[in-house]
Amino acid sequence: MFRLIHTLAVLTALGLAAGCSSGADVDKASVAGAAEKKAERAADSPFWVDPDSPAARQGRQWERQGRTEDAGLLRRIAGQPAALWPAGEIDPAPLVRKAAGAASEAGKAVLLTAYNIPHRDCGQHSAGGAADAGAYRQWIGRFADAIGDAKAYVVLEPDAVAHIVDGCTPGELHAEREALLGEAITRLKAQPNTKVYLDAGNPAWITDPYKLVDPLKRAGIAGADGFALNVSNFQTDAVVKEYGARLSAALDGKHYVIDTSRNGNGPLPGAWCNPPGRALGARPTTETGDPAVDAFLWIKRPGESDGTCEGGPDAGRWWPEYALGLARDSQ
Repeated sequence: MFRLIHTLAVLTALGLAAGCSSGADVDKASVAGAAEKKAERAADSPFWVDPDSPAARQGRQWERQGRTEDAGLLRRIAGQPAALWPAGEIDPAPLVRKAAGAASEAGKAVLLTAYNIPHRDCGQHSAGGAADAGAYRQWIGRFADAIGDAKAYVVLEPDAVAHIVDGCTPGELHAEREALLGEAITRLKAQPNTKVYLDAGNPAWITDPYKLVDPLKRAGIAGADGFALNVSNFQTDAVVKEYGARLSAALDGKHYVIDTSRNGNGPLPGAWCNPPGRALGARPTTETGDPAVDAFLWIKRPGESDGTCEGGPDAGRWWPEYALGLARDSQ
């Protein structure tokens, strides 16, 4: 739950298989100009921006169609770095290698999410994953090899540990999953400039962070750079930081990153799948103002569906109307 896999649309996007709401009295030029100024600030980010992301391509299409105001708003998404999610059922190497190479040429770090653990998402919206442990080891090895010497931030396996804690993943699979996560951390950290953050859910899911401590330790968190919180969710920065501080203290001071891609308006009570009225959160940066928080990241790609709910397409599919809503409602 709470997640999506980045699908074939991303491969196509790479050539391989936040402002005030606009009102009726705001002219199109001013809205577009404000959005462009926000996008320009991404130049100061340490992270690479995909110039051919779904948001970027949608914005160019809308420009050609004369939807200049909407195109300007969409630059609030297209102008910011967001993680790539290589599709698990496909060799990840071409996508990762191309993105890592482009990031290196730009002098930036690439943001990546590894999401292919066996029995992924307990058969829910983002069901799938590697066929078995051997297939996963091969997949994560190719993923790591493709990063090479590039600077990279990798968020490792959203849901995987939290689903151990909530009981969704059957008990007989826990030991194998924890072993695979530990091996993945070791393999990814063999790359000289790769940071790895093992996913740890969000405060609305596993409400007691101390329940995560032992599973995270068994999954090799000691070898990672830290953990990730709020991936694909909407919890506010303040709530996540309070939760993260407690979990960090229980993990010998491990640092963490926060997904701020869609938490600008916080959560909608009782809804996690494509909730309406949400907004973009803090732009990706390593300047967080908190020594334990290594970065605010857009791990979930804004505008990609959580699943077939609230009128959305399948998980991971680009949904321009939802993207536009996130951009329009952002501060």
